[in-house]
Amino acid sequence: MRASHGVASYMKRHGYRIIPVNPNETEVLGVKAYPSLADVPEKIDLVDIFRRSEEAGKAVDEGIAVGAKAVWLQEGVIDHDAARRALDAGLLVVMDRCWLKEHVRR
Repeated sequence: MRASHGVASYMKRHGYRIIPVNPNETEVLGVKAYPSLADVPEKIDLVDIFRRSEEAGKAVDEGIAVGAKAVWLQEGVIDHDAARRALDAGLLVVMDRCWLKEHVRR
């Protein structure tokens, strides 16, 4: 019922490979979940952030630390300082937009 689950399910159905990161889950949508980005054993292209705005900066910083190519802060998730840090680190940044809505629109 959570938006993060719906978006991940949509992404997976449309051919995107998802790697769930959630310390409270061991598997999401039939895919092994990791407790943190640092625990993911491969390169990460996009970190899709479904956290409250005041918690988003930590996820952005983790994305920078693991060498992600981009961070996407979902609709309603706004942290200008974190977005600036990501841009300064060379990441692409999308903020306050829904990945699913954007994909459907295109």
